[in-house]
Amino acid sequence: MERTIYREIKVNRPLIQLAALLVAFLLAAASSWFYIEHHGHIVTGMNNQIVWGLPHVFAIFLIVAASGALNVASIATVFGKVPYKPLARLSGLLAVSLLAGGLAVLVLDLGRPDRLIVAMTTYNFSSIFAWNILLYNGFFVVVAAYLFVQMARGMPYQAVQMVGFVAFIWRLILTTGTGSIFGWLVARSAYDAAILAPLFIAMSFAIGLAVFILVLTLACRLTDRALGAKLLARMGRLLGIFAAVVLYFAAVQHLTNLYVAEHAGVERFILWNGGIYTWLFWFGQVLIGGLVPIALVFHPTGGAKPASTITASALVILGGFAQLYVIILGGQAYPLEIFPGFTASFSFSDGQINIYIPTWLEFFLGFGGIALALALSGFGMKILRILPTSLSDANVGQD
Repeated sequence: MERTIYREIKVNRPLIQLAALLVAFLLAAASSWFYIEHHGHIVTGMNNQIVWGLPHVFAIFLIVAASGALNVASIATVFGKVPYKPLARLSGLLAVSLLAGGLAVLVLDLGRPDRLIVAMTTYNFSSIFAWNILLYNGFFVVVAAYLFVQMARGMPYQAVQMVGFVAFIWRLILTTGTGSIFGWLVARSAYDAAILAPLFIAMSFAIGLAVFILVLTLACRLTDRALGAKLLARMGRLLGIFAAVVLYFAAVQHLTNLYVAEHAGVERFILWNGGIYTWLFWFGQVLIGGLVPIALVFHPTGGAKPASTITASALVILGGFAQLYVIILGGQAYPLEIFPGFTASFSFSDGQINIYIPTWLEFFLGFGGIALALALSGFGMKILRILPTSLSDANVGQD
């Protein structure tokens, strides 16, 4: 095993083309935000019943992925797994970049982005949203410190482990807070479940690792740096375990709700007659995002191939997005049960299934957050020594 050497990435033609594509998405997102800001949210698919639309799905996806992307560094420093140590710097950089992209979408989707100043200066600690502002800001500080101690010359390894442990605990608390936004919202029958907090943690493990694998693979291929097949297969098997854990928590969530009579209606809506939400649950979340990736990475012969891990990562991302779409939008589409046991029918659409059709403005705004996260990651790899010159199996080593 050779000494790991980190170098900044050099600009080449493929990187310039990718940068141009990301800039195009950022300009489209900026145009969408300006149009929505000028005309109001009436030009989107959101309405008085569904107030968290597609941009919130993108935002929560990126925030959850940010927490999970840092898990690679935690495996290296907190749990002492040698093959993951050369990946720790990229893990930290990608984590803060994804969080910045997610929060950018979240802020730009607000009806009055300038009112964020009030939320940042006046805290209502009885609100989970106020807690999350502190958790998000703290995440930037903790991960920045984590990157510093990793990259500083002569830093004792005990210091790296200590900061890494703090970062690991912080990301668990952050994801718990994100899941609790929905789990503590008792007014919605689809939410109102404490298990959403551990479910979001499991989702962060799977989605974050999947995003990390794709970004690492893309960065290595665009810069002609070696990436070992065994290292990819190792991460692929870990991804399969995380995908199985997500399926387990999702199953427990729905089985618990089926057992509770008051949630029978919303469970029937999600699992059986919810239209797009039912299709996304069974074919998007369960099949594409769970069973197929698990089969790919644990196949006796094909699981060791890089293509299997890369394909599984892409499917886990699609499945995770479908899962968040079902949780966030499906939970709002099902009507509020204002009077349990009775049917409420008013001119304000109470008691009816709420319709939501996202517009292209919302898609551009969401993809702009992804483009921002990738652009920040690329810029960080350009100016900092983040990516190793070689991640071949011989260079990475074994436990």
